Amino acid sequence: MNLTQLLLKEMDQEITTTRKMLALVPADKFDWKPHEKSMTMKNLAVHVAEISGWPEHIIEHDKIDFATMDYTPAPVNSNEELLALLEKSYTTGKGMLEKTNDDVVLNQHWKMCMGETLLADLTKYEAIRHSFAQTTHHRAQLGVYLRLNNIPIPGSYGPSADDQSF
Repeated sequence: MNLTQLLLKEMDQEITTTRKMLALVPADKFDWKPHEKSMTMKNLAVHVAEISGWPEHIIEHDKIDFATMDYTPAPVNSNEELLALLEKSYTTGKGMLEKTNDDVVLNQHWKMCMGETLLADLTKYEAIRHSFAQTTHHRAQLGVYLRLNNIPIPGSYGPSADDQSF
């Protein structure tokens, strides 16, 4: 299996868990957050939904500079719109990976910066793997948000404490 095939396999596995988690985000709790420094549930859920599209930017560009980027989270007003955003991001990211030549593109360097500060210097393969790790990380955060709102959590890599089928 080449690098592209490995990434696509992992992306397909992760999207299943991400769909289950985002399907539970209630619109009436979009403004809820566990702490004043935390993101709202809506902003966190939108972030999780958008990460699947990151391979497009990573493959098409050699770097991202947070100091110069103009980011506005996608507007969502319902759980249905949140899930539609996830599907759009996933389709975009997966489509870009499917047409990538891993020997050429995935071994090129990619940088993450904050102005003059270098945050990461990776291959594009490593940067895409980093985006998958970000999905897992932020999805786990979202699981805490849901748990604190007494919303049962689905299993990710096995059953959760709420999963009674095992």
